[in-house]
Amino acid sequence: MATATGDGGAISGRYKRCQTAGDLTEDGGDNTPDKRCRVALAGDDGETGGDTGDYYKINGDETDNDGGGEDLIYYYSDADEEDEAEVVGAASTTAIQPPEQRYVFLSEAAIRDRQIKATADVAEVLSVPHGFAAALLRHYKWRPTRLKEEWFSDANHRRIRHAVGLPPSPEANGVPFPVATALSREPLPCAICFGTFAAGETRSAACSSHFYCDECWRGYIRAAVDDGHGCLSLRCPDPSCSAAVAMELVDEVAAAADRARYEAFELRSFVDDSGGRIKWCPGRGCARAVEFLGDAAAEADVVCECAHAFCWSCGEEAHRPVSCATVRAWMRKNTSDSASATWVLANTKHCPKCRRPIEKNQGCNHMRCRAPCNHYFCWICLEPLGRGHTSCNGYRPQRQQQLNADGNVVVLTPEEQRQGQAKVSLDRYLYHYELWVANHKSLQEVLKDMAALERSELEKMAATVHTSAMDLRFLTKAYEQIAGCRRVLRWAYAYGYFLDPERDAAKRGLFDHLMNDANRSLERLHGCAEGERKRLCATANCAPYVAERYKSYKKKLGNLTEVTRHYFENLVKAFETDLAEVKPAK
Repeated sequence: MATATGDGGAISGRYKRCQTAGDLTEDGGDNTPDKRCRVALAGDDGETGGDTGDYYKINGDETDNDGGGEDLIYYYSDADEEDEAEVVGAASTTAIQPPEQRYVFLSEAAIRDRQIKATADVAEVLSVPHGFAAALLRHYKWRPTRLKEEWFSDANHRRIRHAVGLPPSPEANGVPFPVATALSREPLPCAICFGTFAAGETRSAACSSHFYCDECWRGYIRAAVDDGHGCLSLRCPDPSCSAAVAMELVDEVAAAADRARYEAFELRSFVDDSGGRIKWCPGRGCARAVEFLGDAAAEADVVCECAHAFCWSCGEEAHRPVSCATVRAWMRKNTSDSASATWVLANTKHCPKCRRPIEKNQGCNHMRCRAPCNHYFCWICLEPLGRGHTSCNGYRPQRQQQLNADGNVVVLTPEEQRQGQAKVSLDRYLYHYELWVANHKSLQEVLKDMAALERSELEKMAATVHTSAMDLRFLTKAYEQIAGCRRVLRWAYAYGYFLDPERDAAKRGLFDHLMNDANRSLERLHGCAEGERKRLCATANCAPYVAERYKSYKKKLGNLTEVTRHYFENLVKAFETDLAEVKPAK
């Protein structure tokens, strides 16, 4: 979270640290235990409004405070228009600057170029054929520096040669220089079809010992290519020989279709065998690869040039602010069939202490919740077990009194209470699931609009408002920000689902408040980017002051984009720290 000095000094971003409500009084009144989470969103003109923002109140016993210093809460700046312009201008180069891109995209042509250069370099330095160099690079995850260091640190290279399938030494079998394939020097029978062939009509792999005819080699390689990526590690057909079948041999004998498939596997190995440094974009129809510059961050989101965003760690759709574990739990929840979900909701009980759902899978009614709770209670009455607990055997319906709308007492049996609890749980899930799906659909529409902008809309708008398409880059940035915000909102609802209604009641209240403000902020930005843009273009031909209106629109949308970006950056940080400022209920 962005912070500020407690005495009202310079602000870093739009969130500040605030004192307790009592500290904010002019007369120096007593500190009260109440904290206020105030969010004053940007106004319709792209600037933040006046001192009219909503307040979210957090009781003192719900904050993670040791009693001294300041309490970090969420406060959206209520600067006036002049201060707001200064904040936006300064933030564009400091706090709200988009994070530095730590990855690059590689096309198939770029991958092939890197692969060829690395193979040629290693082949020259180590004095081995290109096929052996490629096999060595695959073994070392396409890290030429590491390969060279280990190659020259081992005088005989025995360990490396054995692992890759190279001959034991350059002079093996009388060959002065390692070769990828060798032709027979005399008539020999093929060791597969047993036909006799003249000198030069059979060939071997790197071993230069076991010779086969071209037709048998062709079938052998075709079978390996059909098996997939493993064809790159193909060895001599002789069961006792581990010599590698290098690409030179494949080029000599394989059919054209098999050579093409082998080359495709070779190309993909640069990414697949990179040890996780480079990954393919999982977007539909995308052939780009992504390489992290430096160490890849855990659970980092990557947005490919094809507009597909994914998590570097798990490969799923980008899911900040929730962890990969939360995504897996949420997706398991969504993919479970309705019958199983209904059974779980209807046949489990919540631990009376920590509120986690529990299924009784053995006959004993003495239950102990999982660590760290370890609460020991009775399954029948949910009362703690101990000397004060009486027997629950026999039918003794425990009734709970509730009041209906008329004020009359409604008595519920345990079965009715359990059914009501299941219904509440199901309703809670459906609420979050529907919002999760709605934001996904909105995201898809935004991506379609972005594609339309890149395809033709930017050129049309540029001609309408008499400017260049490059000058409309601010519009593309706005749509990129909208798409990113939709992703955050989508997965934030998965985070909200796993907040326990009772144990995390304080967090839930803050979550709902922040999500409400986030939705309003995003809708304001989206409305400006889409609705006001269309109105500007529709009236541009007949308006006498097109240049001024366009300039005003550009400034407003740019400000809204920066303000929204900063708000969502802090929102993500808050959820990633599990709203750490709020203590769970005891």
